Amino acid sequence: MPSENDQELVKMALAGDQKAYKALFDMHRQSIFHIALKIVRNSEEAKDLVQETFIKAFGSLKTYNSTYRFSTWLYKIAANCSIDSIRKRKIDALSLDKPISTKEGDVQMEVADYTYHPERDLFAKRKSFGIEEAIEELPDKYREVIILRHKEDKAYEEIARLLKVPVGTVKARIFRARELLKKKLKTLR
Repeated sequence: MPSENDQELVKMALAGDQKAYKALFDMHRQSIFHIALKIVRNSEEAKDLVQETFIKAFGSLKTYNSTYRFSTWLYKIAANCSIDSIRKRKIDALSLDKPISTKEGDVQMEVADYTYHPERDLFAKRKSFGIEEAIEELPDKYREVIILRHKEDKAYEEIARLLKVPVGTVKARIFRARELLKKKLKTLR
């Protein structure tokens, strides 16, 4: 339910009551400041955005739909003003495509690619293969609980129902399967 106080102040402001505008400003100024500050992360800019938010809000007060909370409408304007402010900032960026002019002439920018690590990728593949292989070598009763629990993400109770065994048995088998996997995987290192 929209705040009665806000609704009354909006009606008074629309009728030209300057005290109502000031009251709305005073009631919501801090919240607007915190919204703007969270988005732009600059106190001075957030203060400016408080002013901008209220200028926009009061300028379009006639479009406010009183079935919704005034604060929600106002906070949306504040968020939009803050996002627009970030978009307007000029980003000082260096182009990787354009050569850089120096006294000795133009120099092409070269950036190393640190994302590709063949050794790490190979180790991850081996480890994954080793885990799959170790799971396959488990005795049937341990392999099926590990697959149901970790690959199919089933709950203990569901596994117990599927295998027609008590939940305690499922937990014990999973524990034992993990122990066997740890031993096997230690030998792969």
